[in-house]
Amino acid sequence: MKRYAKGVLLLVLALACTASAQTFRPFTITDLLKVRRVGDPQLSPDGRTIAYTVTDIDMVANRGIPQIYLVPVAGGEPKLLPSGLRTSSPRWSPDGKRIAYTSGGQIWTIDVASGETKKITNLSTGASDPVWSPDGKMIAFVSDVYPDCTTDDCNKKRDQQAEESKVKAKTIDRLLYRHWNAWKDNKRTHIFVVSLDNGDARDLTPGDYDSPPFSLGGPTNYAFSPDSTKLAFVSNRDKVEATSTNSDIFIVPVTGGDPTRITASNLAADEGPVFSPDGRYLAYRSQSRPGFESDLWKLMLYDRQSGKSRSLTDRLDNYVESITFTPDSQRILITVGERGLQPVYSVSVNGEIKKLIADGSNDSVEVSNDGRTLVFTRSSSTMPTEIFRANMDGSNVAQVTHTNDAYLSAFNLRPQEPVSWTGAGGTKIQGWIVKPANFTPTKKWPLVVLIHGGPQGAWNDNWGYRWNPQVFASAGYVVFTPNPRGSTGFGQKFVDEISGDWGGKAYMDIMNGVASVISTNNFIDKDRIGAAGASYGGYMIDWIEGHNNDKRFRFKVLVSHDGVYNLASMYGATEELWFTD
Repeated sequence: MKRYAKGVLLLVLALACTASAQTFRPFTITDLLKVRRVGDPQLSPDGRTIAYTVTDIDMVANRGIPQIYLVPVAGGEPKLLPSGLRTSSPRWSPDGKRIAYTSGGQIWTIDVASGETKKITNLSTGASDPVWSPDGKMIAFVSDVYPDCTTDDCNKKRDQQAEESKVKAKTIDRLLYRHWNAWKDNKRTHIFVVSLDNGDARDLTPGDYDSPPFSLGGPTNYAFSPDSTKLAFVSNRDKVEATSTNSDIFIVPVTGGDPTRITASNLAADEGPVFSPDGRYLAYRSQSRPGFESDLWKLMLYDRQSGKSRSLTDRLDNYVESITFTPDSQRILITVGERGLQPVYSVSVNGEIKKLIADGSNDSVEVSNDGRTLVFTRSSSTMPTEIFRANMDGSNVAQVTHTNDAYLSAFNLRPQEPVSWTGAGGTKIQGWIVKPANFTPTKKWPLVVLIHGGPQGAWNDNWGYRWNPQVFASAGYVVFTPNPRGSTGFGQKFVDEISGDWGGKAYMDIMNGVASVISTNNFIDKDRIGAAGASYGGYMIDWIEGHNNDKRFRFKVLVSHDGVYNLASMYGATEELWFTD
């Protein structure tokens, strides 16, 4: 399930193993936290420069410190944008002269040539996630406000009253009241538009609703129309949000007014609106089954002339992730999770589908305005996220940034190796093996099995900043990461088969996988096998503890982190009732 505790969740199992000389420097949890985190690439309007963020972890303060860098698309030495510490969300102005960004809880702009900065917002409730209007006159952003307040003075006064009150108890009269450990405090997320001319900020989504609603990442949930007169946004207007995944897409004039709901006929989730450059279409992601967070995400196309939507990806049986239009408005570039990778596809507005980039775990695709160049992120089991470029047809893929190359060279991290076996009911199951840097097949190695959460998640060939198999491998274990029933990237039927069956087929898939790895690799010490997992992975660890009687092998160590163990009691305590439903 999608409930991971914040911070580093890595656990080193206490399995007894014979010490051996380390040929390479061990890759520890501390080393993992020193890896610089690259993300959010934004291509300049002239197609020459990429703005992006690099986040360093301050272990003493227990937080990330993001900063903005610029790098030529052709490659070269990155340049730190002189915008101060803790800056994020860089967004180019349409003319390419300025970059909007978030710093200190407010929106700023910086003149790229001169370095001159300007504070754009000054709300007591803060501002984040800037989006430029195409005419360059406005910036949209989000802020958490009290829904009955119509001025910033009202919000400021309410916050001061809460801070000064000696009563710190929280009165809860509805769900959702928090997500994980983040309290909403009777506030709602609203989308504002601020004028660059006079600095006036206008709330475009007033009312007792979150716009956009809480999201576990994914696409930005608001966008300007190409003529800068309207804003598309996402909101869930159902009465009881805790039982509903029915987020809808609305369109509202930037001057304010009543929004138009364009996805009213679909009672499941719709999100991630993106206008075509010519303004005719609106692309977005959509699910079909109400109340099911892990339903198949399809690419939908809304024709603003006819007022009708249609799916463009019925031929694809895995989640559509990021969405980007090409400059001619005739194609949409998407990333799709497939069997441990995330390729890039091109989908025409007529529904023709072509895979452009088959290799790697790719995301955050940007297209140059001349339609010739792609910019995107990529990571692997041995490479943290970096920025890449390619031709529009997917050819000539090249790495642009090399943020962690030198640092990681000392560890000799070994790539994941794919493995497969027969799971429950004769179904073919996939997973990965990671070996230690000093691996030799002549030695017997202990095995650690890592079980992912979700349960609709997956072990992919990408980099992990928390449960990273390389840390376990470097500690002297062969690491096995199975993708049992419920894992994403293997078709929706495979995902669905864990619903209502958390300890059934998925358990057999994992146990058969362990037995297969042992039997096909004689360097595994079958008397030293351990397993660890968090969230649903913790649930499966608990389940194994009660069923650890497989005649083929026995687990000697089991580590359950944040494991769900009683869904009945969880139903009364969770803030998302649709999850346990």
